[in-house]
This record gives sequence, structure tokens and C-alpha cells, in this order.
Amino acid sequence: MIRGLTRAGLGSTWSNEEFIRKAAAYGFESVDIDAKGLISSLGREGAASLLAETDVAIGAIGLPVDWRSTDAAFKQALPALAESSAAAAALGCTRCVTYILPSTDQPSARFMAQAVYRLRVCAEILGAYGLRFGLEFVGPHHARTSKKNPFIWTVEETLDMAAAIGLPNVGLLVDSYHCHTTGFQPSQLERLKAEQIVHVHINDAKDLPVEELRDNDRLYTGEGVIDLKGFLSALKKIGYDGPVAQEVLTPEPPAGDPEELLKRTKAGFDQVFPD
Repeated sequence: MIRGLTRAGLGSTWSNEEFIRKAAAYGFESVDIDAKGLISSLGREGAASLLAETDVAIGAIGLPVDWRSTDAAFKQALPALAESSAAAAALGCTRCVTYILPSTDQPSARFMAQAVYRLRVCAEILGAYGLRFGLEFVGPHHARTSKKNPFIWTVEETLDMAAAIGLPNVGLLVDSYHCHTTGFQPSQLERLKAEQIVHVHINDAKDLPVEELRDNDRLYTGEGVIDLKGFLSALKKIGYDGPVAQEVLTPEPPAGDPEELLKRTKAGFDQVFPD
């Protein structure tokens, strides 16, 4: 597995180039960033050279498409998806991810039909550039009732959605926090196949009943109560060898020095990552 970073929880204003160099300095092998933005600032050759020099890969790009609102907004964003996919492919990135909220203000069945259609269109575009598409279920209980109607929030339901989309490049983004808040244990993770998992996020949780955990109030890797050693061991056991990227969402931007937060992150990874 590949030790990875997102910007979430680091509180930095580093440029993409600085972020990549910082990641390399602390032993991280991938970063989740906007490949198109990196090329825009450094040029294609410059971006590729930086990644090769630092031995850091782009773990995943985010989906630059508003697939949750109007048809007009969705269609308007599709050219940008093709551009982002081309940029990611040019830099060797093979993953794109999006999240699925567990409630919706639309009727649930209608929203499911709309989501399946739109995400299939996105997956087709991504697939044309050799990218896989990871769907992230969101587990915290408060998010399940924040809108009028319930939607999906479990591994099984997200796999059902991927099956309905019906394309081979669609799978899961597995996040340790969402697994924890839905009661999805490492033993259950072992029942998945590595090819069903596109990307992984890691973070930790406070010692509270899962019903009280907020999505934007997470802890740094290794500083909470989630069985992260078991989580990572299960991934290793099934043969997952892709990025495991820290994503720490907080109520306010982290106040600490970004360099110290990165050191703290490395210490957490060293504590829980299998040899």
C-alpha cells in the first residue's frame, strides 16, 4: 500500500509543488491534488519531472462535476471532466473520486435514478482516459437526517450503486471514519476483493458513541479509537496495494504549524501502518 496525503488536516497554504516536496520529505508516496492545476502551473513536462524527481504519484483527483443539482450544471461541467481526466492520465494518475451524501432533498428513488445515470456518464469519460472511479459512502448519523429523505450510506448499498452503473472502472472509496460510523469492521472488509476498492482515506475518531460523531470533527491517524491497524491489515490481506491517503476534516482550519501537522501525520502512519 502507498502512504498518501490529502490537504485536509494540514492547514497549509503550500503550492502544489511545495505540497509534493513536503510529502516526499516525510516519506509519503502519493498526494491527492488537481492534476490539471499542477500542469497549469508547471507545464506538462515540468509537472511530470517534479513527480519523477520526488518519487511522488498523484493518488487521485476529485470529480470536477456537479452531479447532484440541475441537468444544466451537470452538462456544463462535462468538458472540464474530460480536461481533468486527460491531465490526470498524462501524469500517470488512474483514480478519480466523489462522495455520496446519505440523505437528499429529492425523492430518494428519483435521485438514485438520476445519480446512476450521471455517474455512469462520468465513469464513461473517465474510463476513456484509463481512470477508475471511486464512490465514497458517508457514514455519520447526523448526515443521514440533514436532508428530507434518506439515501445510501453503507458499503453494500454503494456496491449496489456501482453495479447499477454497470461499468468495470467503478468501485469504492473506503474511508476509515465512514466504516467506523456504520459499524463496518475489518473482518467485513476482508470479504471484499481488492479490485472493488479504488481508493482509501484514513483518519481517526473520538471516543464517543458513533451516533454522536460529526463528519467534520475527525482526529489524526492513530490518535483515536478506530482499529486502524486492523483496517490496514484487512486491506493488505485482500491484496489492496493502492494509496491510503489521510483526510482529517475539522470544524475550523487547523491552527498548528503545517510542518508540525505533517510530522504528526507521519508519526501516526508509522504507528498504524503494517510493515
